[in-house]
Amino acid sequence: MTAVPQNSDALANWKAADMVDYRQWMIELDSDQVDEVDRALHAVLDVGIGIETIARDDFAVPAFAALVPDILDRLENGRGVVVLRGLPAERYSKAQLRLIFRALGLHLGTAVSRSRAGELVVDLRGPDAIRRAQDDHSSCQGLDFRTDSADVVASMVTRAAKHGGLSVVCSSLAIRNVIASIRPDLLHVLYQPFWWSWKGRQGADEQPYYAQPIYSEHEERFSSRIDPNEIVAAYEEFADELPPLEPRQVEALSLVNALANDARFQLPMMFEPGDIQLLNSHVVYYAQTRFEDYCEEARKHHQLRMWLSMPNGRPLSPLLMSIYREPGGGAVRGGIASRTRSPCLEAVQTPGQQHER
Repeated sequence: MTAVPQNSDALANWKAADMVDYRQWMIELDSDQVDEVDRALHAVLDVGIGIETIARDDFAVPAFAALVPDILDRLENGRGVVVLRGLPAERYSKAQLRLIFRALGLHLGTAVSRSRAGELVVDLRGPDAIRRAQDDHSSCQGLDFRTDSADVVASMVTRAAKHGGLSVVCSSLAIRNVIASIRPDLLHVLYQPFWWSWKGRQGADEQPYYAQPIYSEHEERFSSRIDPNEIVAAYEEFADELPPLEPRQVEALSLVNALANDARFQLPMMFEPGDIQLLNSHVVYYAQTRFEDYCEEARKHHQLRMWLSMPNGRPLSPLLMSIYREPGGGAVRGGIASRTRSPCLEAVQTPGQQHER
């Protein structure tokens, strides 16, 4: 496992210096594309179609649809990072932005459940958003990097914070390759299973914890999944049932986070209202810097988030099936098992189900 993978993930092995040209990761929507999104929104509103019932064909955006093959290729075979910029967020209400976000997601892939309640689009507001003026809102150090439980994590910023709130991403493959060079002994540890806590999101017939490695490879495609909080929680909450974290496991996790916090690996970006960020969870870690928010409720920082299963997704190792459930490339997979039986919200699909596309 010490050799650097030479495969279809080559472009996903990037460092900060490789991403200076923003055109590698940003797509600026032109006026025609923005106007058609506006027309499509009002068309569905005029006939009473809402977020729970909208289908891809209801939201006709041919100019945007023409971008989709490039977006999907950049995410799966390129850098793994795409930002769509140009939607005028100030033109729309929060509910309208939510509908736009959900509808564009239908053109990209299949939304999977974010919670046991079956939510597909969730609101993100930091419970401790207002920071003291002396806090360093631009620091990209000391962050907790993570991945989410789906092929792609999509975020839309509807309102930006007063200060700070940088989105910081890095290549998990680049970090893996450095570890292979400097600490091959710890690389081996990261390919072995760790215990993770479901944090109460397990299915009715599942244990409250599961085993999964940080790194895996399958059919020459790499995948990394990390969330230190869920890993530590498993060993703390179920200490009577699980073996303790070994010192080498702690050291390996610390090395991953230390490298992710190294500026050489980081791509920081400041969101503008209306931006949509798409990250391939298999090859990208993400975090956000602290921010100072406005006092007025109507101006507070606000994001929407959605998890997407992608039609061109990579094949995955059987070791990842606790979360993804379906290993095949392009399978509808990932997300949190939903308790709801509503077809518009049930998002952990049965094996073999087709994408919404």
